[in-house]
Amino acid sequence: MPELPEVEVVRRGLERWVSGRTIDAVEVRHPRAIRRHTAGAADFAARLMGLRLGTAHRRGKYLWLPVSGGGPAAQTAAEGIAPVVTPSVTHGLAILAHLGMSGQLLVQPQDTPDEKHLRIRIRFADELNTELRFVDQRTFGGLSLHDTVPGDADQLPDVIAHIARDPLDPAFDDAAFHDALRRRRTTVKRALLDQTLISGVGNIYADEALWRSKLHYERPTATFTRPRTAELLGHVRDVMNAALAVGGTTFDSLYVNVNGESGYFERSLDAYGREDEPCRRCGTPIRRRPWMNRSSYFCPRCQRPPRA
Repeated sequence: MPELPEVEVVRRGLERWVSGRTIDAVEVRHPRAIRRHTAGAADFAARLMGLRLGTAHRRGKYLWLPVSGGGPAAQTAAEGIAPVVTPSVTHGLAILAHLGMSGQLLVQPQDTPDEKHLRIRIRFADELNTELRFVDQRTFGGLSLHDTVPGDADQLPDVIAHIARDPLDPAFDDAAFHDALRRRRTTVKRALLDQTLISGVGNIYADEALWRSKLHYERPTATFTRPRTAELLGHVRDVMNAALAVGGTTFDSLYVNVNGESGYFERSLDAYGREDEPCRRCGTPIRRRPWMNRSSYFCPRCQRPPRA
């Protein structure tokens, strides 16, 4: 599943290529792609007609595009679509995107042949002749329209208000994170993957940050001092920034940016996916252990398990 760096790469592409454009038409080609929009496909398409996309935002692994403008009161009968809800204004609404395991948001020329797993098409009322496509092979991701949190500067969708800020967010509070980490009474990798504590960190970057920190994934959070927490956060930020610099991590063709290009950070991974390969610090073979229906990769010498 894409983690913070991969989603941030997509966000930057959306900000460059679709923010500020006005929606002319929406085509929903698979109902699962809008299953989180409970009013259904017709309502989703009708409510977006004529709206202007704002600046793309991200929190953790979620993307959203605020929308503004009055939009149409209703679709014409000739179009065959009647919105379930026809608000007079659209202030406080945003399109929320979750990529799931294989979702792709692609900006394509309109005459590009449809992708095999094209789920949603959004066309714009301008002469750029490009459109936004949501492509999803496994259909775990999707788009939906939500109210935003009143007064939030980024127009955060209310359904993700419980998601914590991520470590690259300027408003992330390191001291508050340390205090919450100590209170959780859990283990460090579980804490890093808890999206209500710190967002955007998934299995890959957790393993990478823990390797850089020389911490075992089962280290109890109650043992962390402020300097140790600060060091861990520093490594989390470093590994994410390094991944961002090369477009994220790609193990197959499913994760790409809005131009369909893959990331290259998998070539620089120090722990994840390197079972039996030598540790880049000490030469000890990297081990893999089953962990919460996933795998944890670590160096048994550099990252010694905690005492019982």
